[in-house]
Amino acid sequence: MHNPGNTTPERFPARDRFADGAQFIAGRPAQGTSGRTHTVVDPATGEGVLTYELAGADDVDAAVAAAREAFPDWAGATPGERSDALHRFAAVVAERAEDFARAESLQCGKPLKLSREFDVPGTIDNIAFFAGAARHLQGQSAGEYSGDHTSYVRREPIGVVGSVAPWNYPLQMAAWKILPAVAAGNTVVLKPAELTPLTSLLFAQAATDAGLPDGVVNIVTGTGREAGEHLVGHPDVAMTSFTGSTAVGKRVAEIATASVKRLHLELGGKAPFVVFDDADLDAAVNGAVAGALINTGQDCTAATRAYVQRPLYEAFVERTAALMETVRLGDPFAPGTDLGPLVSHAHRDRVAAFVDRARAYASVVTGGEAPHGELTNGAYYRPTLIAGAPQDSEVVQAEIFGPVLVVLPFDTDDEGIALANDTPYGLAASAWSRDVYRTGRATRDIRAGCVWINDHIPIISEMPHGGYRASGFGKDMSAYSFEEYTQIKHVMYDNTAVARKDWHRTVFGDR
Repeated sequence: MHNPGNTTPERFPARDRFADGAQFIAGRPAQGTSGRTHTVVDPATGEGVLTYELAGADDVDAAVAAAREAFPDWAGATPGERSDALHRFAAVVAERAEDFARAESLQCGKPLKLSREFDVPGTIDNIAFFAGAARHLQGQSAGEYSGDHTSYVRREPIGVVGSVAPWNYPLQMAAWKILPAVAAGNTVVLKPAELTPLTSLLFAQAATDAGLPDGVVNIVTGTGREAGEHLVGHPDVAMTSFTGSTAVGKRVAEIATASVKRLHLELGGKAPFVVFDDADLDAAVNGAVAGALINTGQDCTAATRAYVQRPLYEAFVERTAALMETVRLGDPFAPGTDLGPLVSHAHRDRVAAFVDRARAYASVVTGGEAPHGELTNGAYYRPTLIAGAPQDSEVVQAEIFGPVLVVLPFDTDDEGIALANDTPYGLAASAWSRDVYRTGRATRDIRAGCVWINDHIPIISEMPHGGYRASGFGKDMSAYSFEEYTQIKHVMYDNTAVARKDWHRTVFGDR
């Protein structure tokens, strides 16, 4: 449904704010030096909002050098000092919340209400969480495990972390990459997607303004092939953290493992949404539409495959299609807009191609087209429901990454669980039932890093996010993320003061 009466509201003055360049190195903005430019496009209008020079290898080298120089002092800071800096950081971002929201909506096409109510508050909460968590980097308690020695465990930062973030949640992904790393004492060079660098740059500036030392947080905005691969393969980068598609993740792993770097991958998803026949149908329908369409479906945890037990199947299809048709497409900055455009016209065309190919073997119940009229110039696509697709078909197995939900029936509980697990992915899933035994089984048997019960999408800073199988490995958020960004050292003290130990006889002499 089109949102009538849209005007062109105030957006974000990107050209003015980033006149000094789209790089942030050693505590200050900088121009790129690759000799090539890129234009950030407002996907709602198709108009360019910022043209900047891309980062090249020299810029990556400069950023890594700044991070390497900053590392000893930052790693040597006390947990309390790092915590205080992050508390100030949270306060600065909170003061600038509206700027962050408008910049995020401008570059991504998110409705302003999503940026204001989800992306920005979630990011502030992440900073506040890690400000506290920085003081709780604990190892195993000391003890005499051999009898003659005291052992304890140190948890130490790794060094310079080279991170690569995607375009779908630029602000939150910058936070997820930067915060656990710096809270643990590392320094970071982040490469955001060249489509959406604005909030990553604002984030780094806010960190500097909050008092984080120069070089702790650096941003290089360039292409994946040039800046990204150079960053991942850089000899002074001790760890790589990547969020993006599984296909690109394989390439990142290939480069990183060549130099035996620590590697953290959060990759694609194809989240199942399993509705048992005793579920609250109203709740399931509302949850499916919200879970499928959040961020215009550009979410690796979005509900993409609804498996509905046969007694509820027809009613679910009918009511889900009807609710999708009430969703209001419009300018992201206009009041009343529910759904904005996809991130680019090229991505919109990719999503549309999936749906068009599916017409040969499935039914497009609603949507399946770009809107006309005022929204023609934007990268919009109508909320789409597909039914009747075979389990092995492309729309069921592949990550579409758009406002498309595929619904399939199942008969037995065993079949529903088996279908939910029948893709290469395992990032997130949900199960819908009033029966605690059914939902308990779903949490045990569905192979995914997160399983929601009678809801789909909510995340919290205190809990980990990460996948199984082709969805990658390692965790973002929560104290578990410190496992990615720290290394464990065993320290062992002799307590005997004896020159010749009993075990020495295995090398020389007798007992």
